[in-house]
Amino acid sequence: MAISHTSGIGRTTKSSVGIDRLRIDFDSSLRRWFGRNIGLWHSKRQYFFDEEEAINLEMYINVSKLIQSDLEFESYRFNWWCEDQKDFFIKKPNYKSEGEITARLQGHQLIRDCSYLSDSSGISNIRQVDEHELIFESNYDNWHVLEHTRLIDQDKFRSRTIYSWFNDKLKIVENHHEIRVKNPN
Repeated sequence: MAISHTSGIGRTTKSSVGIDRLRIDFDSSLRRWFGRNIGLWHSKRQYFFDEEEAINLEMYINVSKLIQSDLEFESYRFNWWCEDQKDFFIKKPNYKSEGEITARLQGHQLIRDCSYLSDSSGISNIRQVDEHELIFESNYDNWHVLEHTRLIDQDKFRSRTIYSWFNDKLKIVENHHEIRVKNPN
């Protein structure tokens, strides 16, 4: 970041050129990462709940990019469904066997129309580990959720680990191994 000094006053001002360049690099890197996730995924999941046996579940997730007029932001639709194991959703009503979330990528945040464990809208702050992994951090309705998502083997697989605290107590740990079923058309 460039800093300039004004003579005689001792004041410093930051140049917006450096800040804009960082924002553009970060935005294009995040957009590229999200673009690599578009397509249909088979998600093999393992859930660890507060002092319960681990539960295995298989679902499908379809990630698509929405066409929009505002070029400053990119929006995505996440559809998911489960073809089996409906009793899981009866025992765990915070989870839905099918659904849809629309989210907008805005700077270093993902703004969701509804949240992971709630129907409340939410904002996830994004940290980029490297070109293959992002960390999403969300807070809503007394939940604090930390999700690590990593693309593996030229985007054929995804690994997701999700930690969910409720009122500052770790309640759920999830491991998802996802296999790309279909690339976008």
